[in-house]
Amino acid sequence: MAQRLLIDRPARLAYLGLALAGLACGGAPGSVVPATAGPVPSAQVAEWVRGTQPQSHRLHRFKWLFRDDKSSAGGRGSARIAPPDSLRFDVAGPFGSGAASAAVIGEQPLWAEPPDAVSKMVPNYPLMWGMFGVARPPSAGAELRGLSDGGTRAWQYVEGADTVEYARTEGTPVRMVTQVRRRGEIVGRAETTLDSTGAPLTARLTVPSVPARLDLTFLSTAQATFAPDIWVSRKP
Repeated sequence: MAQRLLIDRPARLAYLGLALAGLACGGAPGSVVPATAGPVPSAQVAEWVRGTQPQSHRLHRFKWLFRDDKSSAGGRGSARIAPPDSLRFDVAGPFGSGAASAAVIGEQPLWAEPPDAVSKMVPNYPLMWGMFGVARPPSAGAELRGLSDGGTRAWQYVEGADTVEYARTEGTPVRMVTQVRRRGEIVGRAETTLDSTGAPLTARLTVPSVPARLDLTFLSTAQATFAPDIWVSRKP
């Protein structure tokens, strides 16, 4: 049985509401999961992760806008996701400028064109998946902590000084936050809204160290059939 945080329910929900709204209010990113959250079994975490994963092939089309303290750029893109963990994305600016593509399985790139296509967009694979509302499972040996109350679930994986955190709240829309820390410093925070079917509506990735922000506005999500060659690089 999952262990629960031993504070009263209104306090828990208030904390999680503040955590989910942290960046929207312009404040410094805080922890997504309360420090007093208790250990949870791997089976419970697996169930929470499974609830975020797509059950069918999906094609997402979106607009993107990247901004840092020096410049901004935007355009359109698409992402093809095949369960359980395969993703192909293609993005480009106006008139095809700055085109980039990549195929990923889990947290391993199959290929990327140009080679830094993923790292220029997102600094970390759990953050990339989080922007599409998908949580990654923990690696073997990670310390698992979390809580569940009503429509809110929050959980974290701790490996040494590195932490991956998730919080997901059911509602209209569904809200999900993914936050990654490396050696205690925040790598990035992705906040995503989704409809009742799990299709993403909006996503915002904030990278405090740059600082930089990537916004996705999803134009459509549809079930699709993918040709086998979409997972193959266009270059010989």
